[in-house]
Formats: sequence, structure tokens, C-alpha cells
Amino acid sequence: MTKPEHLLSLGAALKAAGYAFTTVTPATHERVNRRPENARATDLRGVFGWSRPFGPGVLPDEIVDLMDAAEVLDRDGDVWRSLVRFSTFDGELFVHSAFPTTDADAVFFGPDTYRMAEAAAAHVMHRRRPVRRAVDIGCGTGAGAITVAKRAPAAEVFAVDINDTALEFTRVNTALADVRSVRACHSNLLKDVDGTFDLIVSNPPFMIDPAGRAYRDGGGSGGHDLSLSIIDAAVERLDPGGSLVLFSGAGIVDGEDPLRAAAADRLAGTDLTWSYREVDPDVYDEELDGDAYRHAERLAVVVLTASRSEWS
Repeated sequence: MTKPEHLLSLGAALKAAGYAFTTVTPATHERVNRRPENARATDLRGVFGWSRPFGPGVLPDEIVDLMDAAEVLDRDGDVWRSLVRFSTFDGELFVHSAFPTTDADAVFFGPDTYRMAEAAAAHVMHRRRPVRRAVDIGCGTGAGAITVAKRAPAAEVFAVDINDTALEFTRVNTALADVRSVRACHSNLLKDVDGTFDLIVSNPPFMIDPAGRAYRDGGGSGGHDLSLSIIDAAVERLDPGGSLVLFSGAGIVDGEDPLRAAAADRLAGTDLTWSYREVDPDVYDEELDGDAYRHAERLAVVVLTASRSEWS
């Protein structure tokens, strides 16, 4: 058996044990873990949700053996740590990177994942025409692709990313959800997949990240470059009647949203109609203390939906 197969077995064992965990923001995660009573894990949620250190005797032997087989158990004397987390959403279990997500190939899952997947699900359920071919750009854990596939079971769904760890996790998560129509493949945006799509969903990195972490840094001075590139890809690759659901974010400067302005420029003169709304007007407030967002008054998360006419 390969490592991903053992990771799948670990996820299946957690599901069988009734494990559930809702992932919070990194700031909340850190605050909760700072409490003295949370210094070490005492149960499955502490190990696989809160990424707390633990030691022998905390977990059942079966779980420890599966962690060893999957190579996700780090031992340092009697201080053990899981190298992965598991979170629940939409009745499914998703494996992703342990907290804190500092590695270059870290795979993030959090509140934005829930929001993006819920926006994609709502769009699929309210479409006039069925989804035949869909893609989740920068799929991460595959949550968007899996959410779409569950609601459009006849569709061919691609989950694309440049991060091989993300694709590995997506394959495990797809198997855990028993969704067989999702195809995980390596692609920089849509450059390595062919054809057009009825639906494009994406939750790309959208932060200004001085450390340049791939899962977080959206590129450019405002963190918007990747989001704008996805809009460009949608203009080129959406079928008639097709739609883009883009979950992103922006630092609001003097009451103005620079991402909205840039998106309007990109979509001007195209045949796509679009809408743009703030999902949460004030998130990641801790970022305002750093130099990267010294110019911003708040950070907002947004959903841009762009659709091509059925008669284009």
C-alpha cells in the first residue's frame, strides 16, 4: 500500500469513530491553543483538529499504527504530533496540513473554504442548465470540486493545482467522499487542461504575503494577480451559459475596493455579466498590524460571479 492509501485508511477510521471538527481561522486557533488546559491533546479532536502535541496512550493503537503507515506521525521523545489535520464539511471529511501552515507546500483549509464551497453549491443548485463539465482552480483539498460533484453527479469535474501535496490530499478526500467523477490533475490555472467549462470555481490565495507562501500569496502589490488571472481564464474558457464563481478577498483602502475595480476593468468589453458582493466585510483583522496592510482600513472576503449568455 502507498502512503495515500494509508492516509485514506486513517480518514476512514476517523469517520468510523464519529470524528468531527470545524476549522477556525489561524488567529482563533492560536488563541484557543494558548489556554493552559490545551497545552496537550487528550482526544482525537485535539490531535487531528487542534494540532496539539500528545503522547503515548492518548490515541487507540489502531490510529497510531495508521499514522505511522501514512508517515504522518512525528515523534520527539514523548512529544508526538500529527503532520495532518482532518476537518468536516458538508457531511464529508477532508485531510489538510497541520497547524501552523508554514511549509511551502502547505494545504490550507479554513472558514474561507466553507464559504467558497457553500457559494459554489448555491450556484449549482440555482442554475437553469445542468453542469456537464466543471473545474476547481487551485483546488487545495478539493472541497470545491467535491461539493460541485455531489450536486452535479453527471458532471465531469476537474480539480487542478500546481501543488502536488494538494493533489494527493484531493485524491484522498475524493475517495473518502466516494465521489468518483472528480479528476485531480496538475495544472497552472487552466493551461494544462483542455476544453471549455460550464462552471469554474476557485478560492485562490488572495493575501499580500511578504513570505511568499504559495497557499497564501495572491501575487502583485494587492494580492490580486491570481484572482485576475482566473477571471481572464474564465473569459476564454467558459461555455455559453457557463459561470465563474470566484471567492477572493481585498484590503479596502479609503472606502475603495481595488480588486473590484481591477475586475471591472478585466470584464469590461467582454460578453460576461457579473456581480460582486462582500461575504464578510471585516476578516483577518490581525493583518492590519503588519506593514503589508498598513494602508488598508479593513480586509473583506468577496464572491464574484460572472456568467456567459446561453446564446453567446
